[in-house]
Amino acid sequence: MQLTGHKHNLPQIIIYITHATHGPETQSSVTAMGQHHFLIISHPLQGHINPALQLAKRLIRTGAHVTFAVSVSAHRRMPKDPTLPGLTLVPFSDGYDDGLKYSNDHAQHYMSEIKRCGSETLRRITAMSADQGRPVTCLLHTILLTWAAELARSLQVPSALLWIQSATVFTIYYHYFNGYGDVVGDCSNEGSSPIELPGLPILLSSCDIPSFLLSSNIYASLLSTFQEEMEALRQETNPKVLVNTFDALEAEALRAVDKVKLIGIGPLVPSAFLDANDSSDSSFRGDISQDPSDCID
Repeated sequence: MQLTGHKHNLPQIIIYITHATHGPETQSSVTAMGQHHFLIISHPLQGHINPALQLAKRLIRTGAHVTFAVSVSAHRRMPKDPTLPGLTLVPFSDGYDDGLKYSNDHAQHYMSEIKRCGSETLRRITAMSADQGRPVTCLLHTILLTWAAELARSLQVPSALLWIQSATVFTIYYHYFNGYGDVVGDCSNEGSSPIELPGLPILLSSCDIPSFLLSSNIYASLLSTFQEEMEALRQETNPKVLVNTFDALEAEALRAVDKVKLIGIGPLVPSAFLDANDSSDSSFRGDISQDPSDCID
């Protein structure tokens, strides 16, 4: 079965991202170089790697080069590297090269370590790319990596957040940290009355609330990282978020937050299951589970 109703113009989106942040000088450097060079940084979880890698493949089809950065621990768990012309896979240390068993305490330390180690390593990688005549022209990162946007600003490189979830989920998080925390918190209790949030066309019940916003959430440090994500967007002059959805599915949700430009670029699934433009693209090629057939994320 093929999905429909997902039309978007990725080349125009690329121009918008790179042009809207740094203006014509970015475009002129690309012209001199001959192509865009995207640095995509993914959190080392399967549900982050898959859509980020799928976006990388789509960008490559437009003629861009992509450097895909993922932690050493995730890279070690891949049975084989995803090999595509135009794709460079770069493992970086997140301070937990042997992997991480999540608990709230570990998660808090991990988030500080991946920021410290990742920023240092990726700064060196971007410098090496520039020295080799292929400077990074745009940085994209998945959620929980707020420091990546800080890195992009320090390098004066345009950037955008890749939101791997739906536009509706983004909107819930946004409003939760912008004046609607108590409203969403009350709704998270089972049996509570449905709530309405600005811009969303539906009433939300407790089963619609992301698990990190529920009272049962045991990862408080990760919730604070989502808050940092929203605060970082407020600091941007022209914040842009690439969302794993498409207009025909979430037209209203994509326009629900007037201070952030949400751009639907999904669904980020292999071409063989989407538009069949590339029948060879039938898997994500970034599996980190021992038996990918058992993984539905």
